[in-house]
Amino acid sequence: MHIVDRRLNPGGKSLANRQRFMRRAKAVIRKAVHESSGSRSIKDADQGGEISLPAQSVHEPSFHRSGKGGFREHLLPGNKEYIEGDTIPRPQGGEGSGSEGSPDGEGQDDFRFALSQDEYVDLFLEDLELPDLAKRRVVDAEAVDWHRAGYSVSGSPANLALMRTVRNSLSRRIAMRRPKADEIIRLREEIHDLEHSGGDPVRLNVLREELEVLLRRTTTIPYIDPIDVRYRRFESTPRPIAKAVMFCLMDVSGSMTEHMKDLAKRFYVLLYIFLKRRYKHVDVVFIRHTHQAQEVDEDTFFHSPETGGTVVSTALDEMIRVVSERYAPEDWNIYAAQASDGDNTSSDNDKTAALLTGHILPICQYYAYLEVGREGENFPPGFIRRESDLWQTYQAICRTGAPMAMRKVNHRRDIYPVFRELFAKKTEKAGAEAT
Repeated sequence: MHIVDRRLNPGGKSLANRQRFMRRAKAVIRKAVHESSGSRSIKDADQGGEISLPAQSVHEPSFHRSGKGGFREHLLPGNKEYIEGDTIPRPQGGEGSGSEGSPDGEGQDDFRFALSQDEYVDLFLEDLELPDLAKRRVVDAEAVDWHRAGYSVSGSPANLALMRTVRNSLSRRIAMRRPKADEIIRLREEIHDLEHSGGDPVRLNVLREELEVLLRRTTTIPYIDPIDVRYRRFESTPRPIAKAVMFCLMDVSGSMTEHMKDLAKRFYVLLYIFLKRRYKHVDVVFIRHTHQAQEVDEDTFFHSPETGGTVVSTALDEMIRVVSERYAPEDWNIYAAQASDGDNTSSDNDKTAALLTGHILPICQYYAYLEVGREGENFPPGFIRRESDLWQTYQAICRTGAPMAMRKVNHRRDIYPVFRELFAKKTEKAGAEAT
């Protein structure tokens, strides 16, 4: 089998060359995509756009003469700086707006490469999927489905209803008493016999007149008439589309550094992109908390400074309030992601566990807890770090089989592997557990 792609290329571009470039530089592009996600807004994370690639990583291969062997003659222009035998210093490296290898330290600019929205997201979502996507009642119909809706007297030839057309033709011919083919054949055979046997001439004339009438009626009453033709008719009906809401909960007390918030943002970006691939509508709700919680916008969520103690249950109370006011569980697929350094008031752990098990998890499709740590946090050999009270509380809930997952990260490079582990396909998880 041979497949020929006859799609036209965009103006001034070659689809085949672009695909070859993507395959060759895929690792470099994927790294650049992951690095660019940190500077984007969560709601803009799945949009395409330009990314910067190191120029040396995307050089085109080319043929050139070997520097060894053979005889060569060079004709060089004269200059005022060097004479024969002088050593020419190597150009200093660097990046800038000048040409590569200039003596003032400037280098070649990074290569700018534009990715479409689908290309950008596909690099994020290779071999991953959201687990347990049992969709609830669907709403906000925007797409349409086409369904059979009877017949019409006009339409496309591709929609011709042949059986209905033949049925109408038969009914019309019976009602108008169109002569049957057998009847005409019988008359012609009888006329033929009388002509050859020299039978009754009066009878022969009567049969000829009768045959002429039948043939005239056959011509007047066609076998298929335009009024018989019917076409299958289709009507569009709205197709409901499911929607989801993503709750981002984060501790913003003084113990949460900017590095920890950046780790949380990268995790939220990945989760938002995942949800956008599976649902048409995705709302994002930001809830930040110290000893009290409030719903805020994205900029306030990540950048506004806050001080105070840490009471996790306040964020869960706020989430329950928002759900009851705007996101009925029977209409929305609810997802939640919580980021914290693990600190919580010890007297609040029992209330937090009760809110999770009694109110949050029963209405959630998935709940992810990310415990972020300080970058470069190292401990002496043999030191056993004590698990945080919040981690121990959530760990006890996870053992019950609740739709909840929890992981720890300390560095940006850990975010994507952790997310991949949380949202790997079930078959891959089962194989890993079996081994």
